[in-house]
Amino acid sequence: MAETKVPPTAQEEDDYTPDLITLEDEDGKEHVFEVIDAADLDNTHYMALVPYVEDEKQLEETEAELILMKVGEDENGEYLDIVEDDEELYKVSKMFEKRLQEFFDIEQ
Repeated sequence: MAETKVPPTAQEEDDYTPDLITLEDEDGKEHVFEVIDAADLDNTHYMALVPYVEDEKQLEETEAELILMKVGEDENGEYLDIVEDDEELYKVSKMFEKRLQEFFDIEQ
């Protein structure tokens, strides 16, 4: 049976709490991102992130860039890494494009 998606009510939108993650770049500067989706593909977990903007007006004026990260694990726990392989990046981006196209305007 097909799943019917219902737009959120005003109350649900007011209750929304973004899933935020802080990442540090190579210069040691911290950047805050919102996790907008996460999914598994070929036994690997991926996250789709956008830079977090707190001000609603600023959000409307900026075009969010989707950042795809691969979740890895080592002896210190989980970590995020960029997807470097072009074929892997293509497959992951197509997966998230399909998952998110109903909720966001996605430009190629």
